[in-house]
Amino acid sequence: MNNFLPASMPATGNEFVGFIVFWVISLPFLTIPPEKFKFPFLMVAIYCGLGMLCMMIWSLAVAKGVGPLMTTGQSVTTSSMWNVSWLMMSSINQMVGGIAAGITNGSDFSRYARSWKHYLGGSVLSCFIVGVIVSFAGLVTTSAAQVIYGEVYWNPPDLLMVMMDNGNGSSRARAGVFFLSLGFGLTAMFENICGNCIAGGIDLAGLFPRYINIRRGAIITFVAAWVCQPWQLVNEAATFISVMNSFSVFLSPVMGIMAVDFYVLRKRKIRLSHLYRTHDTSYWFFHGVNWRSIPAWLCGWAPTVGGLIVTTQSVADAPRALYQLYYMAFLVGFFISAIIFWVLSTAFPPVDLGGCDEVDYYDTFTPAEAAKLGIISAESAIYGTAHSSNMSNPVLNEKFDDKKA
Repeated sequence: MNNFLPASMPATGNEFVGFIVFWVISLPFLTIPPEKFKFPFLMVAIYCGLGMLCMMIWSLAVAKGVGPLMTTGQSVTTSSMWNVSWLMMSSINQMVGGIAAGITNGSDFSRYARSWKHYLGGSVLSCFIVGVIVSFAGLVTTSAAQVIYGEVYWNPPDLLMVMMDNGNGSSRARAGVFFLSLGFGLTAMFENICGNCIAGGIDLAGLFPRYINIRRGAIITFVAAWVCQPWQLVNEAATFISVMNSFSVFLSPVMGIMAVDFYVLRKRKIRLSHLYRTHDTSYWFFHGVNWRSIPAWLCGWAPTVGGLIVTTQSVADAPRALYQLYYMAFLVGFFISAIIFWVLSTAFPPVDLGGCDEVDYYDTFTPAEAAKLGIISAESAIYGTAHSSNMSNPVLNEKFDDKKA
């Protein structure tokens, strides 16, 4: 295919067409409810994992070893302004930035877990698999491929294209590249749908529940991918790293605020009945906006955004302190925002901070779970075996009356 795109665009014509095809194929999957993602996700994860393993074994067999990347050490010159510790801190910041969006969106999917133990176990296991095993397999494959093809290909699609070109059109090369590409493509598609589209749809549905549901919000987020121009992020390594770091800069303050609000201020207690009412509730704040979080968030990323700018723009002779703060963006942003939010919330506490329902109005817990939490179960409230002053709420009484009927 002829490249019909200008040279200034960091993508080729066939890559752009591939993005359009990927976008169109992904669209029907947005209609699947999130609670039904488990089976297709499991199948795709197994398929991609086997494909990744086969690709690594093939590269090791052909290269007859792991290659130079695994055996050749890297040294930091004495003239460098950064020692190994700062470079490691920068790498940690990049890794955290890569999963920052998933951390902040965790509550969108934790509600589908049977218990917090299932969600915690799955999260820890997936972080280990992706952060260690997948990274190790990718490094080994890249290192072995350097022996085979003489160059380093960090991007799997680039390596697959080289495998196709060097296969001279043989059926083995075409079949191998097809099945590997299918696995990587399906994985990217489902990760994009779940981590980006559905998460964005849930956020939009929460902001505009009268007009947008989760499905509509997911479609809006999906269409917005064109505005982000993902080809700019993937094909330019410097841009990709800057984007990963920017997630730490702007999302770590959000994590700090969320952690303090739930664990410190509310002591892991949520009044569910207030989530569906306004004006006189703990979550209404000022016309639905918690003003305390705004200055806390701004102060969290203000010290580190300068380092992001000078790194992205390649500014010469920038102050060393900007880079140091930038390399610690996650820790700096998290704790600054957490402390400021705690101070503001303590000085100006919201209504009913740390309160919870005395009665399980929405039948969320089993009787045993409700007893453990110290609240009256829905079953007891419905059939009159327990009483509470909160049962005087006519709206909630109507809910239980409907159940009795």
